[in-house]
Amino acid sequence: MVSRVIPVDSFDLVLFGATGDLARRKILPSLFHRFIIGQFDHNSRVIGASRSEMDRAAFCDLVAKALNEFAHPEDTSADNIKAFLDILDYVAIDAKSENGWTELGEHLRDDVVRAFYLSVAPGLFADIAGRLKTTGIATDDSRVVVEKPFGNDLATAKALNAALSAHFEEHQIYRIDHYLGKETVQNLMALRFANSLFEPLWNSSQIDHVQITVAESIDVAGRGEYYDKSGAMRDMVQNHLMQLLCLTAMEPPARFTPNAVRNEKLKVIEALNPVTQDDIARGQYRAREGGDSYHDHAGDPDSTTESFVAMKVEVANWRWAGTPFYLRTGKCLRQRSSEIAVFFRDPPHNIFEAGHPVAGNVLVIRLQPDEGITLHTTIKDPGPGGMRLTTAKLDMTFADSLPEAGRPQDAYERLIMDVIRGNQTLFMRGDEVEAAWAWADPIIDGFADNGKAPQLYDQGGSGPDDSLLLMHRDERRWREIGR
Repeated sequence: MVSRVIPVDSFDLVLFGATGDLARRKILPSLFHRFIIGQFDHNSRVIGASRSEMDRAAFCDLVAKALNEFAHPEDTSADNIKAFLDILDYVAIDAKSENGWTELGEHLRDDVVRAFYLSVAPGLFADIAGRLKTTGIATDDSRVVVEKPFGNDLATAKALNAALSAHFEEHQIYRIDHYLGKETVQNLMALRFANSLFEPLWNSSQIDHVQITVAESIDVAGRGEYYDKSGAMRDMVQNHLMQLLCLTAMEPPARFTPNAVRNEKLKVIEALNPVTQDDIARGQYRAREGGDSYHDHAGDPDSTTESFVAMKVEVANWRWAGTPFYLRTGKCLRQRSSEIAVFFRDPPHNIFEAGHPVAGNVLVIRLQPDEGITLHTTIKDPGPGGMRLTTAKLDMTFADSLPEAGRPQDAYERLIMDVIRGNQTLFMRGDEVEAAWAWADPIIDGFADNGKAPQLYDQGGSGPDDSLLLMHRDERRWREIGR
């Protein structure tokens, strides 16, 4: 049995940047899968838009190649691809001129939802938003989707929000962070707020600390010039890890509505203490034998941009006072692994004999790979010989525990369908983005002010030694990446 698919209303989705890498790898394959499982039908249309001069046939050929390369092999039958291509259209359009806008308007219908996905550089957001509004293409019920980065600092984030708000209301703007579309991230809210087992324990009196890890095994080759302008702090911490922190630390909303959830997330960001440079470890991967270093990929031998960052973060409110959150992310680490690990405090009294310590429980929420939830518990080691204690895992790997749910969906599938439904719960609000930058900017400025270069670390490891010392100073240890 496959999980129930709830159809959405017919729509016209205009995909700006339709010939780009993100569109080919993620957006179009996600739409394709939602189409073939019946979440929307041939009455909806996807209209590609970019500067490339091509006709509809050429665009369909490009999409077919993208689907054969990036969609799931089970889906890519000739009939499925042909059916999806039938709902496609294409308009060559220039965001900075009048070319193509009249033609785009002629392709759109009046009786369906209009969504505009801006899979383009942030520098084009204002131009496209303005022309959508001044040409009348965007209606009062239209939605506009924008990809990160949402600015490069607080000033640029404010400017970007102002440019969008000049033409669209906040309820029409969908700032997409694909991490929020992951099944496990959504299950974190269900785990906390739908189970009486955990929520009474979800506070500083019961939780010793929390570790949030987003580790990547890949390097920055091919995007080194871009990455060198952002680094791990801008590229990952200010958005992805911040969202995971918010969902872990937020108070229960009064009801599960978009603004109620986002209000509680904003409160977490506003409660964050400033982070000193003493509570931060930065790293940069070095060359392995026969390979390239970060400097080789970035093209700058003097770059001090970090490819790894770890930090201790404190949420200054009644629920979390005294319970630190440790965040870390980096490139060229042992393996790809994203998780939230909640470390509960040790039992207050050990009734067992010396030499048989009882460790606190650990709840691990795995985002990737192998999405699922594991609770590490202490039990008696089976067999005779007294009360020997060991650790056992209560594991719920989604693929094993919920096989009826079918193949895991890509995060973009859920998020794009939420845009069509008009559900903003999993999208960031403008004030939330600005609050995150207001917290992150002093940290980033501190990197330059202290003049300390990132510590080098070996590729395929767990990061620089400074990140280990960050934990050892508090008499704690990082969980091993991927274990």
